[in-house]
Amino acid sequence: MTEKLETTSNVAEYTVSEISGALKRTVEDTFGHVRVRGEISGYRGPHSSGHVYFSLKDDKARIEAVVWRGSMSRMRFQPEEGMEVIATGKLTTYPGSSKYQIVIEQMEPAGAGALMALLEERKRKLGAEGLFDSTAKQLLPYMPRIIGVVTSPTGAVIRDIIHRITDRFPLHVLVWPVRVQGETSGNEVANAVNGFNSLANSAVFPQPDVLIVARGGGSLEDLWGFNDEVVVRAVAASHIPIISAVGHETDWTLIDLAADVRAPTPTGAAEMAVPVKADLVAHLATLGARLSSGMSRYLDRRRQAQRALARALPSADQLLALPRRRFDETAARLGRALQANTQKKRGEFDGAARQLSPRLLEQKFREKRREISALSARLPRAVEILVRDRRANFARRSVRLSIEQTSRLAERGRQHLQQLDRRQIQAVKLLLDRAKRRRDEQWRLLNGLSHTSILERGFAIVLDPSGTPIKRASGIAAGDDLTLRFQDGDIQALAKDGDAKPAQPKIEKPAAIKKTPVPGGSQGSLF
Repeated sequence: MTEKLETTSNVAEYTVSEISGALKRTVEDTFGHVRVRGEISGYRGPHSSGHVYFSLKDDKARIEAVVWRGSMSRMRFQPEEGMEVIATGKLTTYPGSSKYQIVIEQMEPAGAGALMALLEERKRKLGAEGLFDSTAKQLLPYMPRIIGVVTSPTGAVIRDIIHRITDRFPLHVLVWPVRVQGETSGNEVANAVNGFNSLANSAVFPQPDVLIVARGGGSLEDLWGFNDEVVVRAVAASHIPIISAVGHETDWTLIDLAADVRAPTPTGAAEMAVPVKADLVAHLATLGARLSSGMSRYLDRRRQAQRALARALPSADQLLALPRRRFDETAARLGRALQANTQKKRGEFDGAARQLSPRLLEQKFREKRREISALSARLPRAVEILVRDRRANFARRSVRLSIEQTSRLAERGRQHLQQLDRRQIQAVKLLLDRAKRRRDEQWRLLNGLSHTSILERGFAIVLDPSGTPIKRASGIAAGDDLTLRFQDGDIQALAKDGDAKPAQPKIEKPAAIKKTPVPGGSQGSLF
């Protein structure tokens, strides 16, 4: 006989889920919000969901940490591996793996030393990318027309800048209001710089010629928004010159290194941006006076030089004396020259007349006849020689033109004719194809415009006894013989009512439709 052993106990039984839930409630109720100081370990950046998972550790212990996406977007700095931070959040447990963790809501570097180390690391990183390169700095315009200011609209900074600009050189100032302290200050300043740069395509607001990013003094934590990477990149990428005026003269941020010019104070930035109008007016007056004095002295020197040149020039009588003397001498020689020229021409004429006597002309005629007779005697012989040369040349060329060459030329001509014949056939075929396509298109257009296509859609044409289409009901009287033409034939009909009402036509169904054969292919009558 076997005894059945039974074990009895008073200890309550729990499921795994109940134990995990009880531990979760105990941890959350006992600790609530806590601040934990430790070193970031296992940081791999945001997950695809936007959440961040890592661990906080010291030399003896380790705790898992998670930052939800909403809390991560409000962080003032980017967590990095090995950074010592102070995290504020709630302790809870993760029942799925029986671990406890901290859900971080806020996080800050552990002390100013950590901030400075983070600042130096970020400075080295951005400097290696060339964002602080002095060769990329832009020159400030000497006389800007519009100045853009990125600062808080309620602080004393904007009033100092406007007051200084008004005293020195009044002009237009555009203010882009931003928060200069807090978690969102970095993004707001970057958006303001990018917004001013995008005004180049705006038809409402003009684009400033120079930008001033200003803020009053403060601690390193207060100025931390101007050390954000997004702000530095926006300032470095700006095509508008930027003056950085963040903090006092002893304060410095990364935006000071990325800006084109750094001002010790916001008031100093306003003085850098515009010149003094009174000084410019005085300088212009001095330049105007110097210009007027210089022109007067120049004109005086030119007048003196002109008088000196006028004294050095001879008088009109002296200038004309020599030409006048040459004119008188030429006039005196003119009469004698004419007489001598006349006598010379008369002698030449007498010599030519003596050579034109009848005896000399007859002698020249006899000489020309003898030359013509000699040429006539030589002409038959020359013609015979020319004909002989031509025949010899023709014989040489006829020998060179053999039968084989003639065959090749004929074959080449035959191939050329065949090629032309093929091209002619292709051209005719192409012309016929084009004509057929044009004919088909015109046929389709004719069918589309023809009344037969309308009849095929269910319409009919009303014709009078003469075969003329009736367009209006007012043209039909009672008792008129009508012809209704459909797509497949005609039907004779009789008008029952001749009173037409165009506004509201009323069509009565005929009592009966009877088709009767009619001459010429017509059908029955409607009555």
